Formats: sequence, C-alpha cells, structure tokens
Amino acid sequence: MQLPTAEELYSKLKAGVEQLIKTKPADTVHLVGIYSGGALIVKRLQQDLHLKNEVGFLNTSFYRDDFNKIGLHSQKQPTQIPFDVEGKNIIVVDDILYTGRTIRATMNELFDYGRPASISLAVLLDRGGRQLPIAADIVGAHIPLEKGTNFVLSQNEQQLFDLDIEKE
Repeated sequence: MQLPTAEELYSKLKAGVEQLIKTKPADTVHLVGIYSGGALIVKRLQQDLHLKNEVGFLNTSFYRDDFNKIGLHSQKQPTQIPFDVEGKNIIVVDDILYTGRTIRATMNELFDYGRPASISLAVLLDRGGRQLPIAADIVGAHIPLEKGTNFVLSQNEQQLFDLDIEKE
C-alpha cells in the first residue's frame, strides 16, 4: 500500500484547519493538541498559520475509560489550557483517530475547564475501527487498518514524521 508522505498529510490538515478557522470569529478559535502527536502538530500549525491565540495541550490519562486497565500513560506532560474555554471554538488536533475513546476523554476534560461554543476535530490519519460515534471534521487521510495492525510514527528532523505499518 502506498502511504501518503508526512507533508501531504500535514498540508491537507493545515488547509482544512485554516478553512475552519475562517468560519469562526478569529478571537474565539483555539487549537488544543492531544499529547503526544497532536501536541507536535498544534505547535507547527500555530507557527505555520501565524495564529495569535494561545493553544492548549491535553494529557487525557485520567479521563480514559480504560484507566483501570492500562494505568497512567508513560508521558509526564501535564494538561495546559492557558485560556478560558467558556464560549470558545476549540479545534482538537490529534495524529491518529482509531476507536474514538481518546477523543471522548478529551471532550470530558475540556468540559471540566468550561463550556466551549463548539469542538471540532482535526486528525492526520483516520484508521477506522471506531467504537464510539465520533468522526473527525478534518482528516489528512483515511487509511483503514486491520485489527492487530498499527501505524508506526517516528520523529524525523526533516519531516513531521515518517509513517509505516506494523503487525503486532
């Protein structure tokens, strides 16, 4: 299977986010990245789109419905929401959308900070396999994967990431 390049995915995502931002009052739009992949993408979007509004970052570990099974994520980054969520138009950004459970946890955590006017979702990849009725508003690519198969994202200095598929 020919996978899109990182820049192709990012370009499509960036264009979609830029269009979405234009539909909202500029002072109300904030990007929120989910650690880790979404946080990296939000930082780049903020820079590339010259966004003035503060961005946020979420660590959804305590909000996951499988917390009792998997415990805390190995990442130590705390949630950072440096703006008032109340009445804002939030664009949640993540790298890969799979079951929808991380997005559910994200929405639960966001509502602890206030009631946003809207929440939109932008992801680089939608791999299918949803367990909850959640869909992204902006998607870099839809690449369905079989259960037991994962995308492997690796950091690369030249690109946002390199993409490959790996069987478990």
